[in-house]
Amino acid sequence: MKLKLFTGLIVLLLSTCLSAKNYQVKSPDNRLIISVNVDQSTTWRVQKEEQDILLASPISLSLNNGLTLGKAAKVKRTSTKHITESISPIVKRKYQFIHNECNEMTISFSKGYSLVVRAYNEGAAYRWVTRQKGRITVMDEEVTFNFKDDYKIWFPEEESIYTHQERLYSYISLSEITPERFCSTGTLVDLPNGRKVFISESDLEDYPGMFLEGYGDYGLKGKFSAYPLETKQTSDRDVSVAKYADYLAETTGKRPFPWRLLIVSDNDKELVESELVYKLAKPLQIDDPAWITPGKVAWDWWNDLNITGVDFESGVNTETYKYYIDFAAKYGLNYIILDEGWYHLEDVLKIKKEVDLDAILQYGEKKNVGIILWVTWKALDDKLDEALAQFEKWGVKGIKVDFMQRDDQWMVNYYHKIARKAADHKLLVDFHGSYKPTGLRRAYPNVITREGIFGLEQNKWIDKEDPEHNVTLPFIRMVSGPMDFTPGAMINAAQKDFRAVWSKPMSQGTRCHQLAMYVVYESPLQMLADNPTHYYKEPECMEFLSPVPSVWDDTKVLEAQVSDYVVMARKNGDTWYLGAMTDWTARDFTIDFSFLDAGKYELILWKDGENAHRNATDYKKETLTVTDASKLSVHLAPGGGWVGIVKKK
Repeated sequence: MKLKLFTGLIVLLLSTCLSAKNYQVKSPDNRLIISVNVDQSTTWRVQKEEQDILLASPISLSLNNGLTLGKAAKVKRTSTKHITESISPIVKRKYQFIHNECNEMTISFSKGYSLVVRAYNEGAAYRWVTRQKGRITVMDEEVTFNFKDDYKIWFPEEESIYTHQERLYSYISLSEITPERFCSTGTLVDLPNGRKVFISESDLEDYPGMFLEGYGDYGLKGKFSAYPLETKQTSDRDVSVAKYADYLAETTGKRPFPWRLLIVSDNDKELVESELVYKLAKPLQIDDPAWITPGKVAWDWWNDLNITGVDFESGVNTETYKYYIDFAAKYGLNYIILDEGWYHLEDVLKIKKEVDLDAILQYGEKKNVGIILWVTWKALDDKLDEALAQFEKWGVKGIKVDFMQRDDQWMVNYYHKIARKAADHKLLVDFHGSYKPTGLRRAYPNVITREGIFGLEQNKWIDKEDPEHNVTLPFIRMVSGPMDFTPGAMINAAQKDFRAVWSKPMSQGTRCHQLAMYVVYESPLQMLADNPTHYYKEPECMEFLSPVPSVWDDTKVLEAQVSDYVVMARKNGDTWYLGAMTDWTARDFTIDFSFLDAGKYELILWKDGENAHRNATDYKKETLTVTDASKLSVHLAPGGGWVGIVKKK
């Protein structure tokens, strides 16, 4: 009996081993390999040049009909194809054209579903695709990322799943992340030999967004908000979930699910240059997007409308907004925002008596300055169709929608609804109080920027938004998409001098650190956050802030190290703009101008002054001649920056 039992176990073990199948797809340059193992469970594994990027990591998707995609799966067939295309973004961020090339493998299973896997030179991605009849309910999704060792991670830890996703990045070990700790995405894992792994998602639609919690020894696991059954409104802007379902999503049975993606960079420059989230997103869904106009914005809220030298009392009133329009017109800014205060918060169409919106809109039209209106998401949703139609009738150019603070399935669908309906009324959308970008801007380029970032506004009340954080953002948050950080502070403080002041806020780091954000930070709707009164007193700074564009034809990262520094060159038309930023450590760089075509160029530069380490407002403007053979030494003060404009002579 014992011998027969032992023999039976051997046969069963051999049968199980023989039934397991491994499928591979390589990147176009053959350096990155994705392996999918199909057995009783399905795992994916990623290697690059024989280095383990991701160990075998289980993936699955459970439906309410008892089917679990990826469990006890039977493969019907596999197919592969090579994808290569040139994408021309309607609203440019880094490039005029994006080269999209990968090798795709589709594993089709019995019971009506597939796993699609893509290998890019820059990373890896997979998604489930279902072909089920009628409606389905997703009970759970297993997304795991197993790493080989106790690597460090930049971890944007969250306290609640009800969140603005405005977090700092703690640099901790994977082993410190217990299952009780979790973060929003994207996040960045620090591998040996300078490699980094960025983790996020793309093409998020009709499904909740992904967080990450601790898993295993050195792993991360997807965490998702369940479907909201009941909500509770506790203020004009806060609508939290009072009761969740026991499932993630109710959805159509024939659909692709969001991409789970990794960007695998050989160096930190490649992180900043990547457009993988955009490449994986749904293509354009707007018939005629020609009306979408990026640009810069004069913003009222951060500076608390605290203008001086005028013959009226500043505040949320018609005269103040005309003042902002005059400022925008003088310096060629496309828009101003009417932030909180222009309407009664319970009714988005009930305008405050101090605000003559018709007069403001007419004045803006006369001055060629568009008006963007801030709204809370709930007040907008209460009168959505009526409000959007009225905004279009008034001639409003866009809406800034705020305080969603959720990414459950219902709220994700709200983003898509706003994007679609705003496009119908030719309105730009800036999402605040929002989750991170997941590629919606490709389908709806009127979604021109969004928050989901620990930005300059934080300096109004705390001291955590500092230069080290500022030079972390380009390598993590900005990789996902445009970020409405709202730069432009003209009151600048060295580390020892900073304090939070609500009505007269300041920034940490130098004046040139702020200027450099307009080159380094990507937002096709880029704010000038400070007071027009202050900008009027800084004409030399406005000689940079006025012409600097908000979209780019080309991007070159010259020097980069996460959380330490970044030096970039960006091109718009025939003009190059350069920007450099550092953390609290003073640094010296040599800028190599070999990216220029042959010939002589005028370089106008703004650099940290000799005393910027003591007085952060100190800077100096210079004009030089450079060629493609030039090399220029650049010094950045602690928390410093440097910018330049390069034009052909």
